[in-house]
Amino acid sequence: MHKIVGLLGGNRAADSFRKTVSGDSSGAPAWSAQMAIGNDIGYFGPASAVWEVHGCISTIVGGIRALLMQAAHPAALTGVAEHSQYDSDPLGRLERTTRWLTITSFGSTEAIAREAQRVNEIHKRVVGYYPDKNQETHSYAANDPRYLLWVHCAFTDSFLRTFQELGYDTHDIGDRYIHEWAKSAEPLGLHSAPLSMRELEAEMARFVREDVASIAMTPPIVRFILKPPFGRGGLFFYAILRNAAIATIDEPFLKVLGLKRRSKAWLKVSRILLSFLSYILGHESPSQRIARERIRRIESVNE
Repeated sequence: MHKIVGLLGGNRAADSFRKTVSGDSSGAPAWSAQMAIGNDIGYFGPASAVWEVHGCISTIVGGIRALLMQAAHPAALTGVAEHSQYDSDPLGRLERTTRWLTITSFGSTEAIAREAQRVNEIHKRVVGYYPDKNQETHSYAANDPRYLLWVHCAFTDSFLRTFQELGYDTHDIGDRYIHEWAKSAEPLGLHSAPLSMRELEAEMARFVREDVASIAMTPPIVRFILKPPFGRGGLFFYAILRNAAIATIDEPFLKVLGLKRRSKAWLKVSRILLSFLSYILGHESPSQRIARERIRRIESVNE
């Protein structure tokens, strides 16, 4: 492992990766300080399934899968195309998504409320029109519970499936994770998130029947997700993780996204790469460490 780190430039690789995901080479951007505010453990806490899943290095693959899955819904896809800078500032978009996910997972209720307010203000401006599978035009709004539900389900399904299929789920965590993570959607205005594997599978099947479809914007956005503007070395490693993400996507969504099925062997290759990344990055993110310090402070006051 030391030889691999040396060949790839361990510190430089780690700093580059942290900057790509969080916007800061230390892995602790300015917003990570929000993990220190507040006087409670937040929605979940260290013993939760959410901490276990979102604290796992598998979230890298889960994030790629979530971006692809979101693109399968014409409303979500149109919202991204018309209201984000996905093509001119893809890393900024990734950093903003990472911020919400991290603060909601590890922050206090005070920090979560602040972050939800920020996201809700952005969502107010994300409105427009999109074509459905029959080319009929409909209005969309990012704060509409129908579209919040799709984004929530795509995220939940992606982070859980990659955690499971990469071999990190050693004690059948699915129902507990889905039930816990449903609470994350409430500050954004969604109060009907699935609470179990069975409910999540039913919602995903319903979206397949009623909503997911390929539209004119689907191919270029999918191509962009498949090959973002990284350097040659970054793209080499990204391709491994991307193929692992695609290997976990079910056939109806692959068809809509215009993707070919990938071999499950990519999951094994990715597990090796993720072990390397975990080695150079550390097994816990700076945000989690700050959150643990907050919780220790609270516990010491209450002793």
